[in-house]
Amino acid sequence: MKEAVNCSIEQRNAAVAQLSIADHRRDQAGLTYVYPVLSRRARGVSIGINLNRNRACNWACVYCQVENLRRGMPDAIDLDLLERELEDFLQEALQGDYLLRHVAQARCRRLADVAFSGEGEPTAAREFTAAVARVAAALENRALQGKLPLRLITNGSLIDRARAGLAILARVGGEVWFKLDRGDAAGMKTVNQTPGDPARALKNLQSCADIAPTWVQTCWFATNGNAPDAAAEAAYLDLIAQAAQRIRGVHLYGLARPSKQPGAENLSRLSAAAMRAWGERIRQKTGVRAVKVSP
Repeated sequence: MKEAVNCSIEQRNAAVAQLSIADHRRDQAGLTYVYPVLSRRARGVSIGINLNRNRACNWACVYCQVENLRRGMPDAIDLDLLERELEDFLQEALQGDYLLRHVAQARCRRLADVAFSGEGEPTAAREFTAAVARVAAALENRALQGKLPLRLITNGSLIDRARAGLAILARVGGEVWFKLDRGDAAGMKTVNQTPGDPARALKNLQSCADIAPTWVQTCWFATNGNAPDAAAEAAYLDLIAQAAQRIRGVHLYGLARPSKQPGAENLSRLSAAAMRAWGERIRQKTGVRAVKVSP
């Protein structure tokens, strides 16, 4: 089986173009669960772990770039295959020439992290905790714990069922990037296609931060040419302020890849100046430790 995995990587390498922040396809290396992407926020090559191969998620964010996204839960995970794929990709990236061939800019030619992300909510997988344990062990086997960060990118809605996995993440020096795009119920419903419950979102965020180091990640953009209004800003600032002393900071980012969801044509990026100004207001008004802006 290991030979088949290696062959798949090599076949895909022969055809794949340069990695790009505008292209986060999950088949970049021809593997089932492991995929490399060039990440703006991680500032290098992120090794993605996709536990949602069936493109099922419990949310349907309007900016999501997953094509044919559907509501639901992930299929069963082949943990042995996931572990083999990760070990083989790490081997090629660290000791082969994968980064040289597929990353154009030398400053980005580095492994930035291993991240549970993919085509749906990772913590929805029944095997989530076991998958975190397998990935942590693979990093430990290569003496990468503490050197190559392990991250979970999550919408935070299932934190209660993910506690054991979060504890493993924290033990190996990992962190969580917790999605919080809006602070009001109407905004959450519109952007994330969820019922929208700010109090529950805050409770989940605080619970997550109490278990593992946690950053909030926020996608901020215009709809029909209009940025979020003053009421939306105020609700967001209030919610973040209530968690400010528990979280590490905020990753504020704009649209980099086209949405594949209905209504995508109504979304647009805000200017870099507007994003930086909003990031500064978040810092000043909420008392968070850090705000990192990726326009």
